[in-house]
Amino acid sequence: MTTVLRIAAFSDGSRGGNPAGVWIGDVLPDASTMQAIAAEVGFSETAFAAPEGEAWRVRYFSPLMEVPFCGHATIALGAALAHRYGDRSFGLHLNDAVISVSGQRDGSTIAAALQSPPTRSAPLDASLRDELLDLFGYTASDLDPKLLPAKIHGGADHAVLALRSRDALARMTYQFERGRALMDKAGLVTIALVTVETARLFHVRNAFAAGGVVEDPATGAAAAAFAGYLRDIGWPHGGAIDIVQGEDMGARSLIRAEIGEIAGGSIRVSGTARFMDDA
Repeated sequence: MTTVLRIAAFSDGSRGGNPAGVWIGDVLPDASTMQAIAAEVGFSETAFAAPEGEAWRVRYFSPLMEVPFCGHATIALGAALAHRYGDRSFGLHLNDAVISVSGQRDGSTIAAALQSPPTRSAPLDASLRDELLDLFGYTASDLDPKLLPAKIHGGADHAVLALRSRDALARMTYQFERGRALMDKAGLVTIALVTVETARLFHVRNAFAAGGVVEDPATGAAAAAFAGYLRDIGWPHGGAIDIVQGEDMGARSLIRAEIGEIAGGSIRVSGTARFMDDA
């Protein structure tokens, strides 16, 4: 029986981060088995990887469903592969994209970076915006006019709402089943709530009811999508942004996203990962 590694991705040194399960074997199990394993692990996502030529075939499962791409589980996988096979880059074949992840060991943590799938963004439909505001108990006056609500994509679809104040972000709450139904209806994997500290530093919370989790302490896929959105609107990002997530959950996580100039291009998302048990 293959052991599921438990790795916290986008950690703040030896603390924080978003726990992910990582299963590495010779052949991927069937989908129902992977779904059952992910549900038993109970983390927001578990990555399953098996060799495929010179690369790795990868699928991601939350406790409730398969997702097309998960950033923090990819960072965790990169750490696990580097721990097992040495510091280098690994090609990954996802359901709908071909990407890569690299890992470099550094004492008790491993630095990892992924190249995301292509990104895109579009204005959020006004009716969906209003439904999301109502879900979280916000009003239009809570929104930051510098960053308009949008539907963003970086391997999966997310919605982003920018709030005027850090206090508004801190009081985020919602009814789980209502949020899950709304996200399922709109085809959203997560809902990202963000505040701007500086042009290159953001505080973020991500609701993930669609996957059976109230909140994600670090969301690499949404970070890639958000970075792509900033490029689309001409935000003065200076080539990279930093995201602080999970503070209000007591699991501070740090994400860096490097933004190239090509519209729709891949985003490099990086951070550190720590093993939560003996590897």
